[in-house]
Amino acid sequence: MKACNSCAHRVAIGRNYRNVPVWKRAIGVPLIYLPILTLPFVFASAYLTYLHLRLIGAKDLKTLSDFLPARSTHRYNLKNQITMDPSFKLSPSQSKLYWIFNCTWYCPLSVGLFEWHTYMVKIVENWWCPFGHEKKENYKNGAIDKSFWHIYQHDEDKLNTEDRVNPIWNDEVEKEKSE
Repeated sequence: MKACNSCAHRVAIGRNYRNVPVWKRAIGVPLIYLPILTLPFVFASAYLTYLHLRLIGAKDLKTLSDFLPARSTHRYNLKNQITMDPSFKLSPSQSKLYWIFNCTWYCPLSVGLFEWHTYMVKIVENWWCPFGHEKKENYKNGAIDKSFWHIYQHDEDKLNTEDRVNPIWNDEVEKEKSE
């Protein structure tokens, strides 16, 4: 489950934008590009997490490309990209390249990268820490066949009953239900 699917509320931003003083918007808009500086670190962290999972035996892991939209599914390309009427002469909003960069590359890549990393971190927690808490239901998209604690019977026996039979990290439960 993606984070946006679990939201019960909607963020109010469009109604407020025009009421925000221009000086605040002038500061706020460029701030969206500072996270670009973190992308190399997020890439490194995600690929190290992927490598960790592969080295301990994980199979059928989704890759980054599973979280990125196919190029062919983007509505606009350089030929038909729409632009906005500029609010000032040098506004980048009148440039097709500006919108292509933001809406075809930067935003989808950022969302996909963070969703992929989140998916794998959930798998890591399900593997090493199959212990229930109030947010564990949100980890279903990182479900695994068995946790580390389910490998050896004497360790599995130590688990709380709910943790022992949680289908997020114990596929034997689903197999028993289907039989």
